Amino acid sequence: MSKTLIVNGTLVNEGRVFESDILIDGDRIERIDTGLSASAADEVIDAQGCHILPGLIDDQVHLREPGLTHKADIPSESRAAICGGVTSFLEMPNTSPPTTDRAALAEKYARAAGRSFANYAFYLGATNDNIEEIRRVTPADACGIKVFMGASTGNMLVDDHDTLERIFSDASLLVATHCEDSPTIRANEERFRQRYGEDVPMSAHPEIRSAEACLKSSSLAVELARRHHTRLHILHLTTARELDLFDRGPIESKHITAEVCVHHLWFDESDYADQGTRIKCNPAIKTAADRQGLIRGVQNDLIDVIATDHAPHTREEKEQAYFQAPAGLPLIQHSLQMLLQQVHDGVFSLEEIVTKAAHNPALLFGVVERGFLRESYHADLVIVDLEQPYDVTAESLRYKCAWSPLEGLTFSSSIVATVVNGEAVFRDGLPRDEPQGRRLEFTAE
Repeated sequence: MSKTLIVNGTLVNEGRVFESDILIDGDRIERIDTGLSASAADEVIDAQGCHILPGLIDDQVHLREPGLTHKADIPSESRAAICGGVTSFLEMPNTSPPTTDRAALAEKYARAAGRSFANYAFYLGATNDNIEEIRRVTPADACGIKVFMGASTGNMLVDDHDTLERIFSDASLLVATHCEDSPTIRANEERFRQRYGEDVPMSAHPEIRSAEACLKSSSLAVELARRHHTRLHILHLTTARELDLFDRGPIESKHITAEVCVHHLWFDESDYADQGTRIKCNPAIKTAADRQGLIRGVQNDLIDVIATDHAPHTREEKEQAYFQAPAGLPLIQHSLQMLLQQVHDGVFSLEEIVTKAAHNPALLFGVVERGFLRESYHADLVIVDLEQPYDVTAESLRYKCAWSPLEGLTFSSSIVATVVNGEAVFRDGLPRDEPQGRRLEFTAE
């Protein structure tokens, strides 16, 4: 096993920013210290002028495999991930067929083995009739249980109250929820159809997928979790009002946690005029006041995790009219650069984004020996140059769908290199051809 020495870098880890070298032995970090000798290494990477962060752990992605691979697949999207400094991902169950039993989970793991460029794990999806699978699933099977408490595809909308009671009372794994109230949304859709027919403008999206729909559903989830002492993680918050449901403090002290996605920290409803259905997502991007509230929620430790909800669709699918255009956008290749831009803009600190996008997902899900720069941990890390601008061009995109709402932007920072399991899988602007991703392991409950 070879040894790699990274020298002259500035580490961002566990609330500290400090200069140090990192010696990697095989797939593990052997030593973090200054003045390490190059004679002990087979390869030396000079990180002069750069910062070294733990690789990001994205706790919410949609890679579309199986069944929807015309949009994306595990190799294409995991390659995009490592190009953006994301070294691990947790993938959602609304594929075709959906991942709603342990056999489907096993089949997904078999698909990812030897094909994923980043480390991987998968959620078990809840339905109105798979409570026995939910009771039996363990950390050896899945990273968590995903509950769509709002519109979803196929049979994955869990809208039966008795079923929700059983899920929240019986689940042994963390329950991650998509919270929108479907009756409220349907009533809003009908109201706008009466006004516009089928030609509803995209600007209506945050009124249709309204703040009230989000708050009603997330309030129910929190109430169920408090009553049943469930480990609850509410995904992709979009409103300032929902922040009142959560407590401040370190993630280790909480059994109810919250996530925000990079696009809800970046866009607001004023962007629909230019972006249209390209930024249609569920829950919807809402007001500038909501965006600012979410930013404060991150800063004040009401929000614990930052992720992407990476959800690619083809350009042709997204160019349809409002009701036909699917919700979701591709983001995983540039999520770290979006956050680094907000560091440049004085919104967040480097320590905050590392905590929310690397440390906290590892702690929340019990990811074994990843998410931190620590001796003996897996060597998953990203080297970034905060002063090297980067243009987002169509040619630079690694997504199978081949588009991004960020095309034409110039970020202030660049991804210099990404290391997964000790291997430099992205360097000098190019990913390696050999996938190095491994199945994530989780601590037992």
